Amino acid sequence: MKKAIVVLVLILPFFLFGCTQKIVKPTPKPVLDNILQRGELVLGTAGSMPPLNMTTKDGEVIGFEVDLAKMMADAMGVKLRIETMEFSKLLTTLESGKVDMVMSGMTMTPKRNLKVAFVGPYYVSGKAFLTKIETIAKAKEATEVNSPNTRLTALKGSTSQYFVESVLPKAQFIPAKDYDEAVDLVLKGKVHAMVADYPICVVSLFRHPNQGLLSVFTPLTYEPIGIAMPSYDPHLVNWADNFLFMLEETGELGNLTERWFEDSSWLERLP
Repeated sequence: MKKAIVVLVLILPFFLFGCTQKIVKPTPKPVLDNILQRGELVLGTAGSMPPLNMTTKDGEVIGFEVDLAKMMADAMGVKLRIETMEFSKLLTTLESGKVDMVMSGMTMTPKRNLKVAFVGPYYVSGKAFLTKIETIAKAKEATEVNSPNTRLTALKGSTSQYFVESVLPKAQFIPAKDYDEAVDLVLKGKVHAMVADYPICVVSLFRHPNQGLLSVFTPLTYEPIGIAMPSYDPHLVNWADNFLFMLEETGELGNLTERWFEDSSWLERLP
């Protein structure tokens, strides 16, 4: 019996060490190192949120955020590759490491920040209604349209969906996979209004000038738009934060905003 106890005491540390080794997870390789080694920065975006990101008739992805990403890639000395997908899939793709960062009109919310890091904001927006109904367009309080008779749409997985579900719980909600689908629902009268960031609503007015659409900006929410990044690479986050600060201080960020938000010539390139 004593001999068995001695053997157990001798092998127990090795057993525990082996168990410990099995549960230790390897530290992910820094994303910035991967970017520099492959010579490519991979950006995830929806490609359907003008003027932040949009796809032209020729299939090229352009916009404010695309230009910002190109500037970052140039500063790193690498090429930019763009991966487009549904908005609701962007953060999952970022967490899986298939893209290096996400720029797609994404609001920096505390809930999202629990999973990924954010740098910014590089733009601040707010919610608005896109509608054909004047009373909805001019609503100063969201509760004015909070009725079971009101049908609303918003981008699936966006803060606009959360806004509708939390602030307008009585309204009927119809999710849309992208803004083209959401606007189409409004144009065809299948919903009374689309809830989206104000720039999206303004662009929709530009694109459909004779369809009777209305949108009036009211400060319903505060929407800081930022760059989503992996949470495990502080060096990349630090680099992006300093780069964005430099663009702000030199006026380059302001020039970029003016180009895409005050000049609508890019509309001609859209389908």
